[in-house]
Amino acid sequence: MRILLVGQSGQVAHELQRSLACLGQVIPRSRSTQPPLDLLNPDTIAPAVLEAQPDVIVNAAAYTQVDRAESEPETAFTVNAHAVEALAFACRELKIPLIHYSTDYVFDGKSHAPYRETDPSGPDGVYARSKLQGEEAIRGAGIPHLILRTAWVYGLHGQNFLKTMLRLMAERESLGVVNDQFGAPTWSRMIAEATTLMIALSLKEGRMELGERSGTYHLTCGGTTTWFGFAESIRALGIRGGHLPNSAATLRAITTEEYPTPARRPSYSVLDNQRLSEAFGLRLPSWEESLALCLETKPA
Repeated sequence: MRILLVGQSGQVAHELQRSLACLGQVIPRSRSTQPPLDLLNPDTIAPAVLEAQPDVIVNAAAYTQVDRAESEPETAFTVNAHAVEALAFACRELKIPLIHYSTDYVFDGKSHAPYRETDPSGPDGVYARSKLQGEEAIRGAGIPHLILRTAWVYGLHGQNFLKTMLRLMAERESLGVVNDQFGAPTWSRMIAEATTLMIALSLKEGRMELGERSGTYHLTCGGTTTWFGFAESIRALGIRGGHLPNSAATLRAITTEEYPTPARRPSYSVLDNQRLSEAFGLRLPSWEESLALCLETKPA
């Protein structure tokens, strides 16, 4: 099986290169490979895909600078929407599935119960709208696909909340963290391993056949917390595991209003993972269990 992996440096792509290897040949492509597959230049996509002749494409690349997107809308939509549409058309040409990652930000954040895949979207901000447009482009292409919405992604590779907190807690005496936004922190390795299992469960005679399982799924760790709650657990586990000194910064809870950003964050973006469980028999561990495992793991 030939798996074209779009993206190399991102935290999910990094984990996918390891986990997908058990299924076949992983072919990483990005703007720095030959031939290049540059999401900022969608014209490079079809030639790179045709050259690779994959059996499935996994798109783990995206424009994820949520605040910068407000001043760079053209770049955000090029990467998150127009390039995704080009990937979908290439998949249609080869008659192969596309696996793509999306975000909890497609919802308006006004709910008080976990969002289901069928709930109305309501993106607020350039990043969120560009990601939703990418989803719609895949559905519109009429190809077999898995759109996997995840949230609050972290890991030991790349830039993310976990690594930022470990650095700041080691440097500062006190740190304010937002305590009125609710979500489910999700380890990048769990996303990669769940994706690998979803592909494996869909294989028939060496080909990925999704059938009625084609569609959109929520893929996050279980449970709910705030950024402050997440940071508290990072601090406790970090000290216990030797990642942080005992003198690590004390934490204080603050409101979103006290930490203004160019792009508004959803106040509630917990996702319901029941459809994933019903269709594939998969359920990720709680965010607390996953964080503990992550901090016990050496970076790959």
